[in-house]
Amino acid sequence: MDKLMNNHWFIKVFSLLMALMLYMSVNIEKETKSGSLTRNSVGTTSEETVTDIPVVVYYDKENLVVSGIPKFVNVTLEGPASILKPTKLQRDFEIYADLTDLELGRHTIPLKYRNISDKLKVTIEPAVVNVVIDEKVSKDFPVEVDFIHKNKIAAGYSIEQPIVKPNLVTVTGAKELVERVALIKARVNLEGAKETVEQESRVIVYDKDGKELDVEVEPSVVDITVPVKSPSKSVPFKINRTGKLKEGLSIVKIEAVPNEVTIFGPKDKIEQIEFIDGITINLDEITKDTTLEVKVPLPEGVKAIDPEKINIHIDVQEEQTKTFSQVPIDILGLGDPYLLQFLNPETGKLDIAAYGASSILNSINPDDIDLYINVNELGIGEHEVAVEVNGPQNITWRLSQDKVKVKITEKE
Repeated sequence: MDKLMNNHWFIKVFSLLMALMLYMSVNIEKETKSGSLTRNSVGTTSEETVTDIPVVVYYDKENLVVSGIPKFVNVTLEGPASILKPTKLQRDFEIYADLTDLELGRHTIPLKYRNISDKLKVTIEPAVVNVVIDEKVSKDFPVEVDFIHKNKIAAGYSIEQPIVKPNLVTVTGAKELVERVALIKARVNLEGAKETVEQESRVIVYDKDGKELDVEVEPSVVDITVPVKSPSKSVPFKINRTGKLKEGLSIVKIEAVPNEVTIFGPKDKIEQIEFIDGITINLDEITKDTTLEVKVPLPEGVKAIDPEKINIHIDVQEEQTKTFSQVPIDILGLGDPYLLQFLNPETGKLDIAAYGASSILNSINPDDIDLYINVNELGIGEHEVAVEVNGPQNITWRLSQDKVKVKITEKE
């Protein structure tokens, strides 16, 4: 062995064999994790698929519309790993379709690429696409509102005409598609609505068959306001008086305009309200014909009232007097087993003076005046009973006597 090691020819042959073995070990093919073969040398090749690469389309975007080209494609790259890996990671290449020299109509074209090394084999999926080039047109259309769950609006509430801003939108697309537009709609959900609904809604374009069309809409979102009207009811109101007119004046009439108002609120609340109370005028302040603007009080449970204010017209005149003689007194509350006898006055009649505006007094006759006594709670015997007067309003009454004396007996 020492002799062989000292032989320079042996050393040369041995070194050559070792170099050959090293070379072969470096170039042995081994399977990669991805399933492709990798050669560990300067000539190493790999295969990788890059997904969701956007497709760039070149055409006259101002006057033409293109359809049929996918938004994204998958690209398979094969070649030296030292070139493939950076290409995949950087994704700075472009997949494109050049339609600049094509006429209107249908075409079958290949997808192309650029900014990829010539040392890489490129496969695009799909490699060929069918495209349609059409004239680009624009047209304005009104927007209709499509109500969702309209039947589920809160009980007793109703909707009014919706307001859409803007109420016209511009549809842009292929001439063939724009000519098929039949309806433009924006949706609003009314489920459980109890007050005005304000909502932004996407605009959807349909053809006559209800199929959504792939066109551009400007604006694509509109603002919709749907007034929701709560349950309502018209009710009158009671006008209360305080104070007293200056001596010598009398009220001709008190008139409210309008004479009813509309109240809004939950159905169970407004159904209980028959009239509105709480409006009062002070007669101490009235010295001539006057118009007052009065705010209508909001009853408990009511959300709104329309109108919120009313006008009350008060007409006055100088006070006059008119006397009515021997007006009979009616008897109320006397049971069938009893008889009533007037002791004072024995006639059962009284004189009564009416004080008021001449325009009212002149229209009054004795039949318009009711005098009565109520003996419902009185027993057998003699009694003094107050006399009540019922007659036209805005009149002051003065009786010749305020009480009468009567006698109640039992029938034989």
